[in-house]
Amino acid sequence: MCTTMSALAATSMVNVPSGTEPFSAAPCALTRTDAHHSEGLDTWNAAYPRPSRTLDAVMVFLSFPDSHPLTTPAELTADHFPATSRFFQRASYGRFTLRPHPLSRWIRMPRPSTEYAIQRDWTVAHRAAYLRDALAVTDRHVDYSRYDVVYFVADPDAPGVDSDATKVVNLDRPLRADGTDIRRVVTVFEDHPPDRLVLAHETGHVFDLPDLYHRPVDGKGDWDTHVGDWDLMGSQFALAPDLFGWHKWKLGWLEPRQVRCVRGASPVRLTLEPLGAGPGTPVTGAAGAPSFGLGRGTKLAVVRTGADTALAFEARGPVGNDAAACREGVLVYRVSADTRSGRGPIEVIDAHPLTEACWEDSVYPPLADAPVAAGESFTVPGTSVRVEVEGRTAAGAWTVKISTG
Repeated sequence: MCTTMSALAATSMVNVPSGTEPFSAAPCALTRTDAHHSEGLDTWNAAYPRPSRTLDAVMVFLSFPDSHPLTTPAELTADHFPATSRFFQRASYGRFTLRPHPLSRWIRMPRPSTEYAIQRDWTVAHRAAYLRDALAVTDRHVDYSRYDVVYFVADPDAPGVDSDATKVVNLDRPLRADGTDIRRVVTVFEDHPPDRLVLAHETGHVFDLPDLYHRPVDGKGDWDTHVGDWDLMGSQFALAPDLFGWHKWKLGWLEPRQVRCVRGASPVRLTLEPLGAGPGTPVTGAAGAPSFGLGRGTKLAVVRTGADTALAFEARGPVGNDAAACREGVLVYRVSADTRSGRGPIEVIDAHPLTEACWEDSVYPPLADAPVAAGESFTVPGTSVRVEVEGRTAAGAWTVKISTG
């Protein structure tokens, strides 16, 4: 085990060997750049585990000398599982399983919780001390070589635990235990019960997905102006938190034939299946009756707009992880491969900029009605790209025409 390390926040660059694995060479697949959590997907960053198979996650529960836990590890495990695994199972169309392995006991840290100065913007020194101590006291209880993901779950009732501090800590110099390098740890400081889907959001960072929210400089103002309700990495409280089709493409959950690259001057007609519809998922079609015939067709259409930019089109509605979606239709968003996590690498484009929706429940009502609805057309501002949503099939897919000029 390393006894010295420096920890970087989830929004920091990670200076680790990042070998690449070949990815789709489709003309619309943006090239991965040096931006932290780049949205480029021509290659996979091998410094991160790829969620294209079953991955094992260990949950380690940490108590402190200045507090006696009021909850049990079993109760805290139930706060996050099976909900987190179910989210990824639906989002990946069954291609990925996150398998939790929670410990059954608390393991005491050597120092009081207040000495670690836990907070959202943690100092490097305090984070390093926390992780170093946590690994030192747990190493004899956990064989870390068996796990792909590590969750350190702190006693939520300890006086020094800040429930706003949950995040992934990336390690500039990895910790080492049981013959394996630990490059990132999810530090969980949630209340009991926790924020909705918070562990799924943080686990997304473990798979190289960026923060999509906008963080005001002074901490005041709206955080959800970039993507609103339309992706878990924007907000775990979102009405439609399923991952964007772009992210599913990046993670390997969409097959090449499910992504359509739109090029050339001639309009292209295509049929987009609802993003949340996997094989066997009931979707209400144009005839009003549930259909189970969707799940393997086109999910994402892409128009390349520059060396590092693209426009993406996908059908969203109340299906799967998006069961509580405010509006349905074809969602349009910009993708920038050279924009780092937290700076707006994806931005939803509002097809109804003069209206809002779902005031009581939406994280950002101005974007809650962003999709282009059936019978509507929309020209993306600042471009000649136009999308027309012509209607729906009896099975529930969306018929779309996209023109690039």
